[in-house]
Amino acid sequence: MSRTKLAIITFAVIFLILLIWGIPFYNEVWVFPGNFEVIKNLPSKNIPLGSIPLMVIALVGTGIFISFKLGFPQITHLWHGIKVTAGIYDDPNDEGDLNHFKALSTALSATVGIGNIAGVATALYYGGPGALFWMWVTAFFGTALKFSESTLALKYRDIDPDGHTAGGPMYTIEKGIGKNWRWLAVAFASFAIICSFATGNAIQSFTVSDQIYSEVVQIVGTTHFLTLKHILWGDFGVSIEQVINGLVLAFIVGVVIIGGIKRIGNVTGFLAPFMAIIYVFASSLILLAYFDKLGESFNMVVSMAFNPPAKIAGIGGGAFLVTLNTMLWGIKRGLYSNEAGQGSAAIAHSTAKTKYPVREGSVAMLGPFIDTILICSLTGFAIIVTGAWHHTLFYVERVDPSFSGTLLNSSLLTSFAFKEGLSWLFSYGDKIITLSVLLFAISTAISWSYYGDRATDYLFGPKAILTYKWVFVLFVFIGAIAQLESVWAFGDAALGFMTFPNLLAIIILSTKLKKMSKEYYSKDYPVYKNKK
Repeated sequence: MSRTKLAIITFAVIFLILLIWGIPFYNEVWVFPGNFEVIKNLPSKNIPLGSIPLMVIALVGTGIFISFKLGFPQITHLWHGIKVTAGIYDDPNDEGDLNHFKALSTALSATVGIGNIAGVATALYYGGPGALFWMWVTAFFGTALKFSESTLALKYRDIDPDGHTAGGPMYTIEKGIGKNWRWLAVAFASFAIICSFATGNAIQSFTVSDQIYSEVVQIVGTTHFLTLKHILWGDFGVSIEQVINGLVLAFIVGVVIIGGIKRIGNVTGFLAPFMAIIYVFASSLILLAYFDKLGESFNMVVSMAFNPPAKIAGIGGGAFLVTLNTMLWGIKRGLYSNEAGQGSAAIAHSTAKTKYPVREGSVAMLGPFIDTILICSLTGFAIIVTGAWHHTLFYVERVDPSFSGTLLNSSLLTSFAFKEGLSWLFSYGDKIITLSVLLFAISTAISWSYYGDRATDYLFGPKAILTYKWVFVLFVFIGAIAQLESVWAFGDAALGFMTFPNLLAIIILSTKLKKMSKEYYSKDYPVYKNKK
């Protein structure tokens, strides 16, 4: 059966299930098999190992497996990845769309985004400081996954007569494992498109719109004609301000993505380093100001990762379940942040100008280190050292039920931390988060549009790409006026369903991957530093 027919059937099934059972059905991907009572409490209620989601086992397990099989490339070959990214091996005659730096920038622009600001805050809001530790674990082992998926994506990419590339896990599955697995490749591409609309798009525009709305409210209040929310149904309301935010964001993203991958590469090649420098500098100032609290905060992160408060003032939940909750939020937001194992970044890395797949895999390893180990850690510690984490549901339920402060989630929690943390310098630290959210979200949406673009091309051919782009722009607007919970839930679900086909491909092709890696690193390569 053709890709297009399989895709139509796949989308029909996905949306039929959505209509019948709704988003909660898909969100079970992060709970399964613990959603079945028979399995949930195995071997006992005190140690319910059956509650550990299959997704957690698959991600961390595959990361550990591939790390050992490849000899921990995230340690042994990280320096080589840095040198490749610096451009010293860039051969101007190699096929591809982007050089190594721009390919990494495009991938980073998709990963360094709302997950680093709102995602970390949400993980701490529900899972406590210990969630940051599990984000580190996801990043470390995820680095090996990023190396693997990106290497395979470049190995099995297609290059058309004009020299343009098309790659990613869908091509890896179909060409690497075989055409009998096309159904799995189609499933990945289908969920990649859905994920591009939710995770890589609507969530981004929602967070920007929400942040800007809160800023305007501080100036004019909630009864102004711009900020007054008009109830459309139930408790869902929309303000004129949110509509304006959506239109402006949709216009900005549309102008860039209609130009194709080279314009995307040029924009992200500038935005990614620029926004990272601003954010890293500001958050570093906070940690320097609260340097005396860093040791205590680090100990809290490690201790609460394995032993979070389990029962305070009658709040239920055994130690194992609370630890599992902390672990799950850390891994979910870690995956959302760095996308390791998800397969999306491999689409960007498959565009690199090189004839050596392993070389681009080495570059891809830098992503989780920059994204999670560095930037997410800065966000997490800024929230913890300033005491902003007291404004979380976790703190109120597990540490101090008498806390009477306002609960803050998502980017609003990070904004509060930055305002407090930079108050010694100026009183507008929260505005840095507003700027960062704007830059991060736009760059993420731009990069994710390319992921969906490639998945659309794979499923329906090049004629469908323009239609996809216009629908993508529409979802930028929809996200700006949507509700947080529903957007995150469907985004998480699509992200999970994307991950399984990619992990399976990595496992099946791991022996070939090991051989490719061994051959590449056994040789010396010419330097092209001075060539134009």
